[in-house]
Amino acid sequence: MWIDVISIAIGAFFGANARYWLSTWIKSRVKWDFPMATLLINLAGAFVLGFVVQLQLSFDWNLLLTTGFLGAFTTFSTFKLESVQLHAERKWKKVILYQVVTYSAGLALVVAGMLLGSIV
Repeated sequence: MWIDVISIAIGAFFGANARYWLSTWIKSRVKWDFPMATLLINLAGAFVLGFVVQLQLSFDWNLLLTTGFLGAFTTFSTFKLESVQLHAERKWKKVILYQVVTYSAGLALVVAGMLLGSIV
């Protein structure tokens, strides 16, 4: 039981920090009026999740990487908040683009990750 909690905590520590630093780096380089950092991070997380799941790692490694790291790295709540903010600003095309790309590309990238994971 405690090893599970520790595995998740270690993964979450690194995942949250990776998200923070990557998000900061993306925002410093991409000056668009669009939540590109969250989009790219969530899409990368979708791909990595598909890849890791397909590897069928041990339970402890799976907890560390999926629940811990990727759970903290990706962010569904920020995605929703940014969607609501775009909606409140009446940026309809950006809301639709953000939603469609996040969901459709996210699903495609999970499948792509799984396909690559099955080859490895």
